[in-house]
Amino acid sequence: MKYGVIGEHLKHSFSKEIHAQIGSYQYEIKEIEPENLEAFIKERDFLGINVTIPYKEKVIPMLDYVDPSALKIGAVNTVVNRDGKLYGYNTDYSGMMALANRIGLDIKGKKVLVVGTGGTSKTATEVLKDMGAKEIIYVSNIEVQGAFSYEEVYAYHTDCEIIFNTSPVGMYPKNDGIALDLEKFPKLKGVLDVVYNPIRTNLVLKANSLGIKAQGGLYMLGAQAVYANEHFMSHKVDKSLCDKVYKNVLRGKDNIILIGMPCSGKTTIGKLLSKMTGKAFVDTDDEIVKKIGMSIPEYFEKFGEDEFRRQESLVVSEVSAQNNQIIATGGGVILKNENIRRLKQNGLVYFLDRDLELLCPTSDRPLSSNKEAMKKRYEERYSIYKSSCDIIIDGNGTVENVAEMIIKEWQK
Repeated sequence: MKYGVIGEHLKHSFSKEIHAQIGSYQYEIKEIEPENLEAFIKERDFLGINVTIPYKEKVIPMLDYVDPSALKIGAVNTVVNRDGKLYGYNTDYSGMMALANRIGLDIKGKKVLVVGTGGTSKTATEVLKDMGAKEIIYVSNIEVQGAFSYEEVYAYHTDCEIIFNTSPVGMYPKNDGIALDLEKFPKLKGVLDVVYNPIRTNLVLKANSLGIKAQGGLYMLGAQAVYANEHFMSHKVDKSLCDKVYKNVLRGKDNIILIGMPCSGKTTIGKLLSKMTGKAFVDTDDEIVKKIGMSIPEYFEKFGEDEFRRQESLVVSEVSAQNNQIIATGGGVILKNENIRRLKQNGLVYFLDRDLELLCPTSDRPLSSNKEAMKKRYEERYSIYKSSCDIIIDGNGTVENVAEMIIKEWQK
């Protein structure tokens, strides 16, 4: 390959889409087993590559030249082949700096907790030092010199003001993971997470729910790619490209999730949105029917609501882990907080707020098959819909008008 990224596990990588926004070169994803790394580097059959977990430290002895800042950090994520000689750089540094600056995070004078002790944490350390951190504490789930255990951190370091996750905790496909219990840190001012898939980890979502500034790793990934491109092409790039790349990649990856009462138009509007955006359409009720092998009313009658909700949560977990979709959900999906949390990891939730008198009961909906049942569900759930969503959409207009309102919000 001429340009690309190497690592051990890259099925989750967004790098190809990001570099497509930056340069005209062909960019490839290449998984390499640890025992094959040295042979690949020695062959030098590339012009420029990014290096990710777990090779950022291991490649250093294999290079002809390492930039002093990368050498100081002890990690390389960008390698350029110039006339057969390999030059190593660390553009993660600039990407992390851009990540912190994007949300206006003031590091100066703060006590910072870094989760993880790998190559990425070394880069984070230099960024935090240069931004004026007063003290840096490390936490790891393995015994590493200089790092505290989680128990020790919870016992002695809950006064940390910034948390920076450099570990893979919460990364796809183990989306349910969370690096720390944020409620144990009463002085917390900001959270940064290098994980970019899912777009919003549980750590970021929890910080948001607590009113704390937080940002996931997608912006950092785009920014470091812009800086890597400078080395690949040997020219300066306008740094405003970082914002453009982030927005374009985010729109191509995020999900649009529709919640609302039965008969509020989620499926019809969702299919129209799919045509308008090019995103795949998924109806969670349809996916449940495929999974259970019978109609939802039949399943309700045979197994009861609790078992149906369990199946619904399993489907939501599977669907929400994927990207670039329009997701129409069942009316009761909001009854479990875990469903909304998972849906928000890769998208924004839009509540189609349609007036009760415009909702028409149908016999295929077990809990809203007549007007009385529909009214009861509406009164039970309305406040939950409002608290669960990111954006409320007036659902009383035509299908086309409602879809256009959603697109307008999505493009902001």
